[in-house]
Amino acid sequence: MGKQNKEGKEKKDIRYRLALIIDSTHQQIWQATFTKSGIILIATSGLVLFIAIIFSIIAFTPVRTLIPGYPDAMTKRMAVRNAMKIDSLEREIAIWDIYSKNLRNVLTGGIPVNFDSLVTSSAQTIRQSVDTSGFTESDSLLRKEISENEKYNVASGMKDIKSIEGKMFYTPAKGVITQKYNPAIGHPFIDIACTEGATVYSILDGTVISSGWNDETGYTIQIQHPDDIVSVYKHNGKLLKNVGDKVKAGTPIALTGNTGSLSTGPHLHFELWHAGEAIDPEKYINF
Repeated sequence: MGKQNKEGKEKKDIRYRLALIIDSTHQQIWQATFTKSGIILIATSGLVLFIAIIFSIIAFTPVRTLIPGYPDAMTKRMAVRNAMKIDSLEREIAIWDIYSKNLRNVLTGGIPVNFDSLVTSSAQTIRQSVDTSGFTESDSLLRKEISENEKYNVASGMKDIKSIEGKMFYTPAKGVITQKYNPAIGHPFIDIACTEGATVYSILDGTVISSGWNDETGYTIQIQHPDDIVSVYKHNGKLLKNVGDKVKAGTPIALTGNTGSLSTGPHLHFELWHAGEAIDPEKYINF
């Protein structure tokens, strides 16, 4: 019985030796001994390390651009360029649509649409159409009744984010959103890649409350809008408005640039605030 236990113990403790020996002199340079479990542990660790190295090379080096289907820098530039071309075509279509309506009004003896410039005309037309045909008479009466009831509601003093959902926001700049709104990672705003010198527009009617230079954010402009809404535009190349200026939705307020130490390329850093809290611009603005 003792002999069987001894043999089982020896079989369980089998060790393997790995050695480097000079063939001509049989001199041993290095050796290491392993058990079966040790070999498995070393092999597993080596495989995990190999996978980690391959992942790091693919994720953090230009090698990833060699993977078929992965978007490289050229593809991204083409996407930005195509988005801007589409925007230009949409703007031209909107201008021709307004022109044809004006021409039709003139030919039929009507009054042509009065607009300040082709830049703001499409936004004004959309807002006018919503104001005149968006609600029925019953809807208006219901809204009036609710408004009257809210006057005596104690909780009505609290700002409700739903109060801005019906507003017609003008797009601040046309381009591709390269970084989305994500407060979880400290990014409660969006970045829009644009060509340098592109026009930046006011999203709503309002008053300029800040316009100047900042070492980190470059040329920055802030606008106070009705209903406790504030919009912020950073990293501009040039500012077109000063503090105290009144602006309309769609009014050019700046030109995009790459200013400030935090900027890594031509883009617009855009923030939207309501009642002192940052909100996701993509929920209310069509980019």
